[in-house]
Amino acid sequence: MVHIERVDLNLLAPLAALLEERHVSRAAEVAGMSQPAMSRALQRLRGTLGDELLVRTPGGYRLTPRAERVQRQLRAVLPRLESLFAPEEFDPAEAAEAFRVAGTDFTRVFAPAVFQRVFRESPRSTLHFRTWHDAIYEDLDRGVVDLVFFAKSTPLTTLHTEHLLDDRFVCVLSADHPLAKRPAIGLEEYLDATHVIVGTIGERQAAIEQRLEDLGERRRAGLTVPYHSLALHSVLGTRLVLTLPARLLAEHGPEPGIRILPAPQEIRPLGYHMAWHPRLDGDPAQRWLRNAIRAVTSELPEPTQH
Repeated sequence: MVHIERVDLNLLAPLAALLEERHVSRAAEVAGMSQPAMSRALQRLRGTLGDELLVRTPGGYRLTPRAERVQRQLRAVLPRLESLFAPEEFDPAEAAEAFRVAGTDFTRVFAPAVFQRVFRESPRSTLHFRTWHDAIYEDLDRGVVDLVFFAKSTPLTTLHTEHLLDDRFVCVLSADHPLAKRPAIGLEEYLDATHVIVGTIGERQAAIEQRLEDLGERRRAGLTVPYHSLALHSVLGTRLVLTLPARLLAEHGPEPGIRILPAPQEIRPLGYHMAWHPRLDGDPAQRWLRNAIRAVTSELPEPTQH
């Protein structure tokens, strides 16, 4: 580094042209410089390298032994430098990227289609799906994961976020539940009921709990489970009410003995997003992955009306 610090790297192109052409005027034309500018570059190169480089002879300019050695090195070094500073491209068909993503089990609404797209277009790449936990945004900030899918909870302000889709909430209850014959559930009846809580974040369904807290209300938990799929199989034959995004029901299909009603209108639709660290903004592989996710989620059908 001691020697590099005193070198003007802008002289590399003139040097390569001079050694290849062995003529100041022709080298200037190749490098897109004027002849006086090329002559000045040659003088600077001679001073930097401590060598004449080009020596005039009756038959024209000849390279010095040092210049011949430099030319051989440049032929190996310059293509690498060009590759180093050229815009980086991502070819999914040839790439072998290891993508690391995280989210709750709500992602099964679109994740399988994302997986299919990734493996179809980039068969050598791999995907690592991490379990959601309360410190997932810190993992994202530290580079442990590349991309996080999230709903109501607010990520770190240093992260970049993008909205992917919306979903409305529905209530799932056993067909013999006292509320099952109603066309809909009002907020008062909802708050009087006993609920299954899908504890995705700190044993809370943040999107629902936060909205109820804004209204000065809270619901009574009879059962808390970590996964939506487990919750769905927990209401049959009970007096429990499960509230979950409507798209998840489409994934499971109709369940015998189950009644589905619209959630109280006070419970607003769920917004689902993705978040990533700003350092990954310009990474070609990560941009490609985010574009694949956008394409998949933009093609999702609307959830079935209940």
